[in-house]
Formats: sequence, structure tokens, C-alpha cells
Amino acid sequence: MPASHVTIIDRSVEKANVWLGDVAEELGTDDRQYAYRVLRATLHALRDRLSVDETAQLAAQLPELIRGFYYADWDPGRRPERGSDARPFLDRVAAEGILHGDTEASFAVGAVMRVLRRHVSEGELADVLAELPAPIRAVLEA
Repeated sequence: MPASHVTIIDRSVEKANVWLGDVAEELGTDDRQYAYRVLRATLHALRDRLSVDETAQLAAQLPELIRGFYYADWDPGRRPERGSDARPFLDRVAAEGILHGDTEASFAVGAVMRVLRRHVSEGELADVLAELPAPIRAVLEA
């Protein structure tokens, strides 16, 4: 029996692999599992700071496979996380990404943001950043 492929799934896997490769490159590693953990943790920390509308608008620009783990465990009925200090944001990324503290989390967030700048429209990123308090925005823009 010949193998059959679903083109949209194949393309989604291909695009997700491009993103993971880009994150791994930005992190200076060949460890794609590490790149996945960093991407997922950063996207989750970011998602939980955004309004439902902005969460969906950012998701629309993610490859389908990445969009799937972006939405994993999301509760749209929960209010966005508040607080202007960047430390809880970085602590969240460090914990979920299994990273060694704020310094590694800050480096990881920077890597993901450089990849997002490559693949997500400038206008959408501006909208995302506009919803965040200045200290978190500063970490994301560093």
C-alpha cells in the first residue's frame, strides 16, 4: 500500500521545522528539543499576557503546528496576567522551558523574538508589544 501524505500537514511540519531551526540557530545549538522548549515557553508566557483578540491575531501568523502548541493549555476565559515587572515573565519562561534562571530565559526570549521578527508582520508585533508593560516590552525588544 503506497504511503499517502496530506499536503497541508506536510507543509505545516516543514514550516515548524524552519521555525525550530531558526530558534536553534539563534540559540547557537543543534538541540531542536531545547529550541522547542524555548519557543513553547516564550510563546506561552507571551500569550498569557495578551488579550483574547491579540492572542488570536498572533496565532493567525504562526504555522499550524506551532499554533497548536501555542494554544495548548490556554484558557481564553482567564484574564491576562498583570504586573509590570519582567521577573515573573522570565521566571515563567525559565520554569516551562527548563532553563537555568533569568539570564538564560532572557537569552531565550531574545532568540524567539528575533525569529518572530523574521516570520510575523511588523504591525502584528507592534500590536503585541503595545499590550505589554514597559519592563516586559524592554526584555522582548532587547
